[in-house]
Order: sequence, then C-alpha cells, then structure tokens
Amino acid sequence: MSKRTQIGQTGMFVNPIGLGTNAVGGHNLYPNLDEQAGKELVRTAIDQGINFMDTAFIYGPGRSEELVGEVIKETGARSEIILATKGAHKMDGQDVVFDNSPAFLKQSVEDSLKRLQTDYIDLYYIHFPDQDTPKDEAVGALKQLKDEGKIRAIGVSNFSMDQLKEANKDGYVDVYQGEYNLLQRSAEKELLPYVKENNISFVPYFPLAAGILAGKYNKDTVFNDLRSDMPHLQGEQFVQNLEKVEKLRKLAHDKQAEVAHIVLAWYLTRDAIDVVIPGAKRAEQVLSNLKTLDVHLTDEDIQEIDCIFQ
Repeated sequence: MSKRTQIGQTGMFVNPIGLGTNAVGGHNLYPNLDEQAGKELVRTAIDQGINFMDTAFIYGPGRSEELVGEVIKETGARSEIILATKGAHKMDGQDVVFDNSPAFLKQSVEDSLKRLQTDYIDLYYIHFPDQDTPKDEAVGALKQLKDEGKIRAIGVSNFSMDQLKEANKDGYVDVYQGEYNLLQRSAEKELLPYVKENNISFVPYFPLAAGILAGKYNKDTVFNDLRSDMPHLQGEQFVQNLEKVEKLRKLAHDKQAEVAHIVLAWYLTRDAIDVVIPGAKRAEQVLSNLKTLDVHLTDEDIQEIDCIFQ
C-alpha cells in the first residue's frame, strides 16, 4: 500500500498522487478522445493504489463523471476512493454561465450524484465564481449538503483572494484548487500563506504547465490545440522556459527520474499542498506519474529548483 496523506483537516487520506480526469470523457476539451482508454486509465489508477479522483461536470459536459462513476462501480472500490467533482457551469441555451446560487449548487450536487452512481461525494468544489452570489451563501449551501451527508468536504476553485476570504467567513472551506506551477507562482504571494494559516489544503491544477514541465517539448514543437493560445508556450517565453526545464533534466538524470517526477515531487514539499492531480490520457502515464513517490528531494535540491524558477 502506498503512503497516505491527509487532505488538510478533512479526515480523508489519499495517495499524494491523484488523478485529474478531464481527458476521461472530456470531449469538449480534447478532440478524438477514446472513452475505453479513459476508463482503462481510471481502472489502472485504482489498481495501482491511486485513490483520489478529480472530475467536474464541465468535462464532457457530464461525460467524465459518468465514465469515472462506471469504473468505480465496476471495481467495487467506492469506499476506498476519495472522489472530487465540481460544479458552477450552467447551460443557458448555447451559452455557458457561472451560477453559485444555493439552489443551483444543490441541484448540481444531485445531478453529479446520479452521474457518478454514488450517494455521497467526498469533495465538492464550486468550480468558478459567479458575479452575483455572496460566496459565504454559496458555501453555506454546501455546508447544508455536508450536514446531510451528501458531501464530505467543501472546496472552491478559481476564486480570487477576496472571494476566498468571503467564502471562508465561517471557516467552512476545506480545499482550494487553483493554478500553480513552477512557471506560474503568483499563488505564493497571498493564496498559499492564507490557506496554510486557515488549514485549507491547496490542490494545484496545471501542475505540468500543459506539458512543458514534463520535459516533453523542444523548440521545434508545434501546438495545434488549446496549447497554441498559451503565452508560456510561444515565442521567446517558450525558449526561456525550455532552458529552465533543461536545468531540471540534469537533476532528474542524477536521480534516475523524469523531469515530471521531479516537478511533482517539488510541489509536495510545499506546506499547503498535500496531493497533486496530474492528468493522463493513457494508462502508462498514470504509472509514470506514480514514480514521483520514489523521488527524494534534499533541501539543496528544493532550493535549487526554487532558484531556477525564481
């Protein structure tokens, strides 16, 4: 059994390497996804002791939850899995709007429970803030669902610092999910100190910065999907980022690991981060992500990585 770590103060213990499932049924995010391959990678994750699954309504929409739910049901592993999902996207004809109103969030949880084929969700996040709902009221609705046993922990995602403070007015927020990686460290200014002080666990998304921090790209790599709009993968910035990644490659080589494993291991040395959720499109990527747990970073290593990406 791989080691288990507690997510914040939730009483929920997970393998520090989780699985982000936006490529499982996320047909609106990735063209030509193979649903069987998606189910297979969830199965592989469960077989290998990964017990933290992160999905969301908007992946698919709805399809990722259905596929993840099917596999968990087939494997009979529900009691061992810490299942996280998210809601806030409301379909308004052809448009998608954000809605954090208590009524909408309660309905979203009911709908997710059905798609996931379960009677409780371990961690439910408000996926994005809306314009109008006071955030403590939105979280108050999730607190009611928590008291009813429909969810076990409350998360918010993509909230600004002010929105997070308002959401946590009564101390009900357990987990914050936001963008954080070695190339995008603005969370270190206010968010990470705040969540640490308030016993909120920080789950970073884009941990590999759309693949560049996995060491997979070179200056000739061309992107023709959602990555083609990302500034850190374009022009001079891309070249500079590749140079930083090359410095990591030497460290990875010394530790007989891959660049991605070094990067993910570094996040797990941050105070407020208990678990990371790298995505995968194929089962072998799941197996690769797990090798992070074999990496030991010394204080010098941690410092060196910090300096490279100042």
